[in-house]
Amino acid sequence: MKGSCLCGAIEYEVDQLDMPISHCHCRSCRKAHAAAFASNAGVMREHFRWVKGKEKLTAFESSPGKFRHFCSVCGSNLVAERLAQPHVIVRVATLDENPGTKPTMHIWCSHDVPWLQDDKDVSFYQEWQPGR
Repeated sequence: MKGSCLCGAIEYEVDQLDMPISHCHCRSCRKAHAAAFASNAGVMREHFRWVKGKEKLTAFESSPGKFRHFCSVCGSNLVAERLAQPHVIVRVATLDENPGTKPTMHIWCSHDVPWLQDDKDVSFYQEWQPGR
């Protein structure tokens, strides 16, 4: 599977997702992605490779030993890693292809804030809301 950043300066490939997709609600993921949660999956290092733009990567150590790698041009958060672990954490939303699997869990929900709680009264639309 191929993946890339928003501007296309960086591309990567994964042979497979080696761990289930999870939606992480931790404060760090919310801040790093400017989103309610980040969708992640572990990929063993031997199944992951940068194919374009590695020189445009920059990293931020968001907690001791955890590095978040993102595009220095557009800011897309692509992967995270702890150097001692045998896998990287791929940001599933940056995949350009369907991984063929669905998320299995939400984690760190203890970090949720009240405005993140979906309510049964919240409307959902396929695209823009009618009349917009």
